[in-house]
Amino acid sequence: MNAATTIVTGADANEKARQSNMLSPRFYTTDHDAFDRISVEPVRAQWDAMMQEYEGDNNHDHFQRDATFLQELESCVPNWTPELRQEMLDFFVSSLTSEFSGCVLYNEIRKNVKNPDIKQLMTYMARDESRHAGFINMSLRDFDLGIELGKLKSDKPYTFFKPIYIIYATYLSEKIGYARYITIYRQLERHPEKRFHPIFRWFERWCNDEFRHGESFALIMRANPELLQGLNLLKIRFFLLAVYATMYVRDHRRPLLHEAMGLEATSYDYEVFRITNEITQQVFPIALDIDHPEFKNGMNRLVEIADAFDAAKSRSGVLGLLGRAWHGARALAAFCRLYLLPVKRQKLLEEARMRPTW
Repeated sequence: MNAATTIVTGADANEKARQSNMLSPRFYTTDHDAFDRISVEPVRAQWDAMMQEYEGDNNHDHFQRDATFLQELESCVPNWTPELRQEMLDFFVSSLTSEFSGCVLYNEIRKNVKNPDIKQLMTYMARDESRHAGFINMSLRDFDLGIELGKLKSDKPYTFFKPIYIIYATYLSEKIGYARYITIYRQLERHPEKRFHPIFRWFERWCNDEFRHGESFALIMRANPELLQGLNLLKIRFFLLAVYATMYVRDHRRPLLHEAMGLEATSYDYEVFRITNEITQQVFPIALDIDHPEFKNGMNRLVEIADAFDAAKSRSGVLGLLGRAWHGARALAAFCRLYLLPVKRQKLLEEARMRPTW
């Protein structure tokens, strides 16, 4: 990790959460009137069934720490190296910021829309994301590094996203979040001796929340097929690549975190890509060709450029400024080359809904 991201105090953790850059989770605002115009009538029966699932709230008692949590924590943490500690804390802060970003966005949409279907969905999703963020924050407080969520909400910069971008980005972030958590959970299910923090025991039911959130946006897209046609395919392609690339670069900055779980960052990421590609067949007529040799080369190039950019940031003066500009241009060029690679065409599944069976 770059020294600038070292987390030692609560102030460090809160500053990390407030950062806004290409790799950090962002906070968003959107056009509430446009959300009011969204209709789910073509999938009404499936939508109502999903709302009943949310109402059932099968995870209402899940995000509570059991009696063995602290015992397991006390036995695991002394074995961490300082480097693993930093990567785990970075993972916690980044994950909390991402979950809380969703909570803030969904609450704002809920408060400002009149569309009863969207209002109901956002109420449930904000509830779930609030639980997730709070649960992670408890683990940060174990290290006296809790995030001040109220201050984070007021201080972190916001980015405006049109509803169509919110729909694509939320669907992908929830589905790839599921793929990430279930891959980790299955690995530690096979190798419990590699579980170096008790929070991983919660990942299976936790990731089912993420999966259900993605299902909601899948239904919205299937009910509004214009979102999946024409020039919108170019937008879908962009968001697929942006989400995959961000995850890949971020994960390669935490090699020890994956190693401690018995995973290797590249192999782990490609397993997550594979699962996400399978899932997105429910809505997206295209998928990234993750087996294309130039795709792999391009992803590795982005990691190398990100490291070079960080090195340039540590330099002061004109040389540092020129270095950042140069590596920023290199990153853009590498991303564009990846964007122009051939994609796979795929037929949508007949059923819009899927089940989390991985």
